[in-house]
Amino acid sequence: MALLRGELGLDRPLVVQYVSWLGGVARGDLGKSMKTGRPIVEEIGRRMPLTAQLAIMAVIIGFVAGLPLGIISALKHGSWADNVSRFMAIAFLAFPSFWLGLMVLLVGLRFFNWSPPLGHNLFGNAPAATLIQFIFPSAILGSHLMALVARMTMSTMLEVLREDYIRTARAKGLAEQTIIVRHAMKNAMIPVVTIVSLSVGALLAGTVVMESVFAIPGIGSYLLGSITSRDYTVVQALVLLFALIFIAINLAVDLLYG
Repeated sequence: MALLRGELGLDRPLVVQYVSWLGGVARGDLGKSMKTGRPIVEEIGRRMPLTAQLAIMAVIIGFVAGLPLGIISALKHGSWADNVSRFMAIAFLAFPSFWLGLMVLLVGLRFFNWSPPLGHNLFGNAPAATLIQFIFPSAILGSHLMALVARMTMSTMLEVLREDYIRTARAKGLAEQTIIVRHAMKNAMIPVVTIVSLSVGALLAGTVVMESVFAIPGIGSYLLGSITSRDYTVVQALVLLFALIFIAINLAVDLLYG
């Protein structure tokens, strides 16, 4: 035990251990896995592209699907289209992503004899195969974001469309499409972009679940496996990584406001 404590540096004071770890982080050294002995940076470099691909596809699907739903709901407020849009948003907000993932797997296997294809590619290497492999997990992961974007877009668009400058633009004879795209949407997007940035935290947590459900060897499944096996050095490094990603995304959103 004394030899192991010496190898792990646990025989030094906590402050010294922490400063030593911070020094390694500054040099890009996150330590080694207690389970495998491999450098954590190498594992992150191998797995990060898959997680980034899953998260980016989920954000694109959530934003591209949620934005039109919210705009239609605002422009057709009180109509059947508005009711359908609101029902979809509420339903996808209520369904947990892990439950949707399990339902897709169970229904596909039981009724269509389908299961997700084995192996995972990067989009740059095999675009078609990547879309087939990632479309379901990314769509499920992006469904919650889609519902949030739709609800927030509808609320902000309804507020903006009642503003005096919108009434003035219509009185000047501008085309309705120009009013919506150029004047209403720009002002309505600020709260929507904020919601998207705040939802990234939930999206990062969702990658842990989706990667486990669909057997994707990304950062999320790496974190879950490390928690299960009590690989504390890996857990510590990945928590730091997720925190830095979240801070960077919030900074990017602040810059996007301009």
